[in-house]
Amino acid sequence: MLSKIYSCCFFGLEGFCVEVETYISNGLPSCSIVGLPDAAVNESKERVRSAIKNSGMEFPLSRITVNMAPADIRKEGAFYDLPIALGVLLSSGQVSPALSLEGTAFIGELSLGGQVKGVKGVLTMVIALREMGFKRIVLPHNNAKEASIVEGMEIIEVKTLQETVDFLENPNKYEGYTREEETEEVAAIAQMDLADVKGQESAKRALEIAAAGMHNIILVGPPGSGKTMLARRLQTILPDLNPQQALEVTKIYSIADKLEGKSIIKSPPFRAPHHTISAVSLVGGGSIPKPGEISLAHQGVLFLDELPEFPRRVLETLRQPVENETITVSRISATFSFPAKFLLAASANPCPCGYYGDHTRECRCSPRDIQRYFGKISGPLLDRIDLQVEVSRVPMEDLEQKSSGLTSSQVKERVMRAREIQYNRLKERRIMYNSQLSIKDIEEYCRVGTDALEFLNRTYRRLDLSARGYVKVLKVARTVADLAGRVGVETGDIAEALQYRITG
Repeated sequence: MLSKIYSCCFFGLEGFCVEVETYISNGLPSCSIVGLPDAAVNESKERVRSAIKNSGMEFPLSRITVNMAPADIRKEGAFYDLPIALGVLLSSGQVSPALSLEGTAFIGELSLGGQVKGVKGVLTMVIALREMGFKRIVLPHNNAKEASIVEGMEIIEVKTLQETVDFLENPNKYEGYTREEETEEVAAIAQMDLADVKGQESAKRALEIAAAGMHNIILVGPPGSGKTMLARRLQTILPDLNPQQALEVTKIYSIADKLEGKSIIKSPPFRAPHHTISAVSLVGGGSIPKPGEISLAHQGVLFLDELPEFPRRVLETLRQPVENETITVSRISATFSFPAKFLLAASANPCPCGYYGDHTRECRCSPRDIQRYFGKISGPLLDRIDLQVEVSRVPMEDLEQKSSGLTSSQVKERVMRAREIQYNRLKERRIMYNSQLSIKDIEEYCRVGTDALEFLNRTYRRLDLSARGYVKVLKVARTVADLAGRVGVETGDIAEALQYRITG
């Protein structure tokens, strides 16, 4: 007897429908799975056999063939266990469904005892199935909250194989999962506040500009000057994600299996990988590529602490995604693209010992040591960082004072106002931030007065800025003007933007 169960798989951020066809015929007892299954799918035979027996049903002693179509797409993962088990039960006549299986998809991993375990990538698959016309999905209880954010899809949560069979035979007993509003966990973020950082007013201002226009930033200063402390509070002044951004980020975290019980991510992510990270872990990869750290930081912050300690080969992989806001990973089987619109924040000591230019301690590094230390950061990569900020040691007088600067919530409000100005100005261009402005956009939206333009041209020649540096100064100046609510870019805006270019 032949049966067909619908399931789903994903490649990159795209989902595809998979038809699980099961045919039982006479012959020596065997079970074969065809359709480009990987090792995890092939091993499902033993999980399905044990789960069926431990659920009080019989595994047929016949020749069983399971075909997973389309046959030219690699099937990876354990979320086909449930549809394979149901296919065996339907083909052997042990289950008589009381509802049509058209428009219904099944995903879930089975334990040997028959429990249905959670899987990753559910959000991507549910969105894809809805776009393909499916109306209902049966999935593990642990994934119901995540799947429920997709509107127009009936979510049936199950805990065991026996419960799934009971749903097929008595569907009226089961109601779709009802989503409950959850409170975003912000405890860790709430403990940090920009007002905790004493002194460093120039660096705080640079963080505000970076957050308002999504400009990349690097903080350079001696150990203990507060570089890491400042960078980690960048997340506290970023506006919450809008619904579309939240869905994009949640899809990425779902595929990477990093949702940690949340149904949707509303706060901008903050990723801070260690300097021993590999290039594959940073950009994404694998036989079937998965998102890397730069995609996990999408719409948020990628913080690289002690930037010169990262291998140069790893840092050079950032050049293309920083510029293009996407990362393309090619493998023999296919080419995958992942979104990578992130704010790159970095910190660095001025030299290997960390005290070059410090007024309190003597630097022990030779010029060659310093050159070798910063040689890991190429000129083209540094040129792509909009704000390059020197952070000095905090004076004792500032440390003794009580916190009196602006709080993160106050700065966040100013950032949100500047973001709204940018959105209203750029929505027809389908971009959101000043950092995304093209050359043509700059000519149209960065209206620079005659005096300001003359000042910029004089400084351009004196500082020997690159063409990219020139453009980035204009973008940052546009953000400075937006924070002040000005329509045009004035000389003061240009001057403030230039002070954040410590290199050409």
